[in-house]
Amino acid sequence: MEGDEVMGDPQAVAANDKAASIEEKQYLLRFNADTQSHLHVMDTEICMTNCPDKICTIFCPAEVYKWEEVRMHVGYEGCHECGSCRIGCPHQNIKWVYPKGGHGIVFRLG
Repeated sequence: MEGDEVMGDPQAVAANDKAASIEEKQYLLRFNADTQSHLHVMDTEICMTNCPDKICTIFCPAEVYKWEEVRMHVGYEGCHECGSCRIGCPHQNIKWVYPKGGHGIVFRLG
């Protein structure tokens, strides 16, 4: 059978199982952004003085957090609502709440 031939051929299996890049997966997401952020950096002074690595700019898969010279910019409109920032900030300096009803991320099947 044709299906059995693919199962036995490691190259064919690898080609069929090619993992999509994070960018390709993010293409399946849509957002209905509110006018007010559901993410808040509580004290930017902590970011500036106590967090030299700005860890939130690294672990957020949506790249919501960007350090801009003297402050943290939060692009909440593209938040994946994964909650990484709730637990990832070593100073518990990010307040994360769910977006207002009807707002936030919209998943598409694809």
